[in-house]
Amino acid sequence: MTTNTLFEQRPPSGIKGRPASDPDARSVVPFPPRGKPPMSNTAVIYCEGNFGAIDGKTANGLVRHSEKYKILSVIDSEKAGLDAGEVLGDAANGIPVCRDLDDSLAQAVSLPEYFIFGMAPSSGMLSTHERGLMIEAMSYGINIVNGLHEFLNDDPVFAAACLAHNVTILDIRKPRAKKDLRLFSGRISEVTCPRIAVLGTDCAIGKRTTATILARALNDLGINAVMVGTGQTGLIQGARYGIAMDAVPSQFCCGELEATIVEAFEIENPDIIIIEGQGALSHPAFSTSSFILRGSCPDGVVLQHAPGRANRCDFEQMAMPTPASEINLIETFADTKVIGLTINHENMTPAEVDQAIIAYEGELGIPATDALTKSPDHLVEMVLTSFPQLRMKLTARAN
Repeated sequence: MTTNTLFEQRPPSGIKGRPASDPDARSVVPFPPRGKPPMSNTAVIYCEGNFGAIDGKTANGLVRHSEKYKILSVIDSEKAGLDAGEVLGDAANGIPVCRDLDDSLAQAVSLPEYFIFGMAPSSGMLSTHERGLMIEAMSYGINIVNGLHEFLNDDPVFAAACLAHNVTILDIRKPRAKKDLRLFSGRISEVTCPRIAVLGTDCAIGKRTTATILARALNDLGINAVMVGTGQTGLIQGARYGIAMDAVPSQFCCGELEATIVEAFEIENPDIIIIEGQGALSHPAFSTSSFILRGSCPDGVVLQHAPGRANRCDFEQMAMPTPASEINLIETFADTKVIGLTINHENMTPAEVDQAIIAYEGELGIPATDALTKSPDHLVEMVLTSFPQLRMKLTARAN
């Protein structure tokens, strides 16, 4: 019996989305409209027990924005029956959350082409159960998208499954061969457009989301903005330029990022380049922020902070830094300026977000906003105020 026949025996059912039951759920400004992904790149996302949570950031990001894949459903038995958009506190988007793989396939009108592992555990490795589930998905003829540090193409069991079921595995984090890795050269000085890095006070705090919203808002206004991804989720979403920096040997991190930015500049002739941040410069568990500052030499930084987060993600003994201390560290470490603060509103009411924005603007002397619940115009104004040549370009184009 062929894979297609097996799939056709599963009768598709309607979407079972319903409003989230969280009493604190509130309407937010919708995420900018997703691009037009190739309709053939249909995918289901596995995010068991973590959708909407910190370790589910890959799934969370893909549900909000994907230029490469059309997301059919999310697998998380703890939230089965809900609408994926509403789980994230956004508007309903018609993407159902399913109980398991069988439920996901039953709700799809055709066999998905891709099974995306949508979690980013600190271990970066698969559990025994997760390995088995991926093999099961491959048995249906579904390709695998793997963003973990464990490269499945190097695993004999997965390599054999690829051959047996005529599928492929995309190991997103796997860097190019060492002989092809690039060292820092200083060519970043040839990039004459402004470069903005979106950094944060912690990991999994919304840097990629803010960078994506900012780039989209600038492009919608008529400013040619190119985003450079630095992590696996951005690459899975379809970033045209980027590298998974935490998988690159440290000697080459700055050079690989520099070369990627130079390529984006030469090919796209952008007005501005937005660089996604990773980790936090002050966080002892991560070094990628330092490489991003060195490799991109940003002209400005937007800092993301979660006022409602008491301690570092996965490190209960580490209190969150203040934005002021992080700004001081960034501006001491690199020749750049923090031009604005963005708020992650987790564990906060709308009133608390508004109060935090006013307080931080008064304390820090820079504009602040929440990229998800406020108009993206606030992000755009941060940029135009700091780089008036962009405002002049808009005026010239309008005339």
